[in-house]
Amino acid sequence: MSSWVVMLMLGVSLCMGFLGLVAFLWGLRSGQFDDKEKMMRGVLFDNVSDLNNMAKQDKKDKKHENL
Repeated sequence: MSSWVVMLMLGVSLCMGFLGLVAFLWGLRSGQFDDKEKMMRGVLFDNVSDLNNMAKQDKKDKKHENL
């Protein structure tokens, strides 16, 4: 492999890593990972069907909040 191919791959990799870091930091600042309430309620339910019902209820609640 010639050196220009290695340099090109290194540059592209660094750019992609930087974009990933920017996206992650944006998600942190905008509150994308702040869903503590859902995690706390998830502990209360044991089986999958209860969790699915709770997820559907959350979607309904969010629709009513947005109206």
